[in-house]
Amino acid sequence: MKSRKWLSFPYIIWMAIFIIIPLLMVIYYGITTKSGTFTFDNLALIADPINRTALWLSIKLSVVSTLICLVLAYPLALILNNMKLKNNSFIVLIFILPMWMNFLLRTIAWQNILENTGVLNTILKFLHLPTLELINTPSAIVFGMVYNFLPFMILPIYNVLIKISDDTINAARDLGANYFQTFLKIILPLSFPGIISGITMVFVPSLTTFVISTILGGSKVVLIGNVIEQQFKMINNWHTGSGLSLVLMVFILISMAILAKYDKEAEGKSVW
Repeated sequence: MKSRKWLSFPYIIWMAIFIIIPLLMVIYYGITTKSGTFTFDNLALIADPINRTALWLSIKLSVVSTLICLVLAYPLALILNNMKLKNNSFIVLIFILPMWMNFLLRTIAWQNILENTGVLNTILKFLHLPTLELINTPSAIVFGMVYNFLPFMILPIYNVLIKISDDTINAARDLGANYFQTFLKIILPLSFPGIISGITMVFVPSLTTFVISTILGGSKVVLIGNVIEQQFKMINNWHTGSGLSLVLMVFILISMAILAKYDKEAEGKSVW
């Protein structure tokens, strides 16, 4: 057993170098001034009107993107589960296939589709339909978020649905439950852990993203991720950037704790 513990040593080193040490640096810069004295001023900058507006817009777009992903992913996962395919690995391959392309390239592709002279408006002009001005708008950012993060919603839900025993479904049918009653009383509660996992995996990267908003939103739509990026890269103010990052980190942890609480409550109800 002791020899096996040494197998985790490379992972521990990796965690220390690329996760723990950078996190400690962010915490240090976030609670200190340039002179090295302790302060909460960097955290309080989240109350600045510009930062506060960027944060609330990020939350709004993240919630919208997460809900759209859930509405699209759950029926698809349910349909695929009802198909009872023998080779589930093929389904998983289809889900992750778009992620084989670089994240940046996928987002640039959406830029070419949504821009004023892009693919979408070219098709609309050909059909003699009014064109759409989507690029550099919150709607374009939502499109990019949904496209990039949709697989992260589908996979957890599908993995939970395929584990629900057919005997449980058949028992509900034998007791007189119709399809909708079976779905509401059996399938939905048992799939709630997958829903919570999917929401977490979509909401967190949507809230912290800055690449999608930079490419599809331009300078007209600024999210909290863009503000933090500018503090680090353009203004070169690591203290302010780290302080805002800590506030965002705390908000994410609170959101995850709330989701975990509802997950446990739903799991307890499903048992009964």
